[in-house]
Amino acid sequence: MKKLVALLFCASVMYGAKAQSLGDHIRSRIGIQAYTFRNSFQHNIPATLDTIKQMGLTNLELYTLWGKTASEIKQLLDEKGMVCTSFGASYDDLVNKTDEVGMNATTLGASFVMVAWIPHKGPFNAEVAKQAAEDFNRAGKILKEKYGVTFCYHNHGYEFIPYEKGDLFDLIVSSTNPDWVSFELDLLWAQFPGVDPVKLLKKYGSRIKLMHVKDLRKGVKGDFSGGTSTENDVMVGTGQVNFPAVMKAARKAGLVWLYIEDESSHIHKQVPGSLKYLYAL
Repeated sequence: MKKLVALLFCASVMYGAKAQSLGDHIRSRIGIQAYTFRNSFQHNIPATLDTIKQMGLTNLELYTLWGKTASEIKQLLDEKGMVCTSFGASYDDLVNKTDEVGMNATTLGASFVMVAWIPHKGPFNAEVAKQAAEDFNRAGKILKEKYGVTFCYHNHGYEFIPYEKGDLFDLIVSSTNPDWVSFELDLLWAQFPGVDPVKLLKKYGSRIKLMHVKDLRKGVKGDFSGGTSTENDVMVGTGQVNFPAVMKAARKAGLVWLYIEDESSHIHKQVPGSLKYLYAL
């Protein structure tokens, strides 16, 4: 009888795991990159938080403190029943104000610190990539060992310039310590230079902890510039990214958080539409 009960329990667990739809999995991990609402945040933080919460989102990745202290922002989030799970910092602050970044992240309650741009003049190159990797290792070690926060570098397209047998993104990954440096995959900024996000997820697996969920308008031809019109951000599922395949690969890779980011002028229509599409997967 005990064996039968054990077998039934295992079967129920396995069935439950299989029964969870991809959409339900996404719902449990979805958040929003606050930059999506950058214009309204500048004018009224509490009202903007209300708007986001009305869309059904309570998990934020912040990119700034809007002139307030981390404690003040944390209090606002607490009052709204919202959380900050990732905190964005500039490259300069990461390198030169590592402790301040770490303290702000822990005050906010964030488990991750993200940097989305490596300063460079002219085309991105191996020398800059190697210096960035060195800086990421040093800062990432401090953030992890002193503050318990995981550092993630967010790709922006220029890293995929071919280099040796791969590209400069491969160089950054191979030159960083996985104990101190992880990654945030921005789907648009992989798709734009012609890289398949699914292949990246399969190749690097657990090195990728976070994702920016965004789609690139059909017909747009990209390059390695790291720049395109914000109006090329379209509702998720209507552009070039193969979301069913991406989200399956993301689940298999064990990504922790998925943040919708939409830089267009149509966010009040596109964000709810993107959520509806993702939840229906």
